[in-house]
Amino acid sequence: MCNYFAMMRNREAHSVVVLVLEGALPLDVGIPLQVFAERADMPYRLTVCGESVGVVRVGSGIGIAVTAGLDALRTADTVIIPGYAPPTRPLSDAVRAALAQAHRRGSRMVSICYGAFALADAGLLDGLRATTHWDAAGELARRYPNIQVDPNVLFVDQGSVLSSAGVAAGLDLCLYIVRKDLGAKAANEVARRLVTAPRRPGSQAQYAPPAQAIPSASTEPILDDTRAWAHRHLDEQVTVAQMAARASLSKRTFERRFVQETGTTPHRWLLQARLSAARTLLEDTQLPIDQIAERAGLGSAANLRLHFRRVLGTTPSDYRMTFAAALRPPSESSRRVKLE
Repeated sequence: MCNYFAMMRNREAHSVVVLVLEGALPLDVGIPLQVFAERADMPYRLTVCGESVGVVRVGSGIGIAVTAGLDALRTADTVIIPGYAPPTRPLSDAVRAALAQAHRRGSRMVSICYGAFALADAGLLDGLRATTHWDAAGELARRYPNIQVDPNVLFVDQGSVLSSAGVAAGLDLCLYIVRKDLGAKAANEVARRLVTAPRRPGSQAQYAPPAQAIPSASTEPILDDTRAWAHRHLDEQVTVAQMAARASLSKRTFERRFVQETGTTPHRWLLQARLSAARTLLEDTQLPIDQIAERAGLGSAANLRLHFRRVLGTTPSDYRMTFAAALRPPSESSRRVKLE
């Protein structure tokens, strides 16, 4: 039996409260329940609560019976909010107040996936860096412009407020919290029990699909045609001034409207679009790296490697290897298995 619990035996158990909101995603709920489950070798006391005592309707037709209401947040050391759908649904006044009060009291506030919208609605992410699932990052940025939304990482630690990307990234964040609380040995033991990798850095990219597949965050986008034109000309030196002229707007008005629609600037969007084009070519072709860089409008292989490392935390070659299985023809044995 591990002895790291002995290091904290003179401390009161750390209270972890998982707040299950209506429409919660079952896997997002299950992650903290597994990581922070009460065991003899772990100093956590786990409570699952809802807005009120009773059955909370969550995703996939499942109901979760909770025996605690919002009062549980009053004594929580850590509050975890799993993702829920739809994430844009406003919190009730009671939930919003309970979260804000827990934060003021000093609770560590944690979101998994779309749970970031709850922290944002309660005003706990203002002025902070945060993340969420890549498919909702634009909407989070549009609704809450005071948040520095980073859609390209697995999780973000801002001290008393932590947020993770979707699903499996929530497991990475929970293991990271255990590592911070109890050290690597404890986190490794939990990871071993869950049969998962003990550590993925928070800076690792989410590997969202190509940018052109991600819908605009705006409900009335007027620049879709301009973005589509830019995508068709990524191998050229497309400038913001050209895009503004294409949209028949002044450069200043175009930049303001672009941020409103996408949650990011035209310069950053162009870079993401070029990186997405490069990723598609890496996944679907065997073209040399220098040709991919040219086709994606990034100029040289060195420039492509620089941006890949900075934005995605990997190299083009390593990225290609990750997706190489999809390019290989199935083996004879695998074909037999499928036929059988």
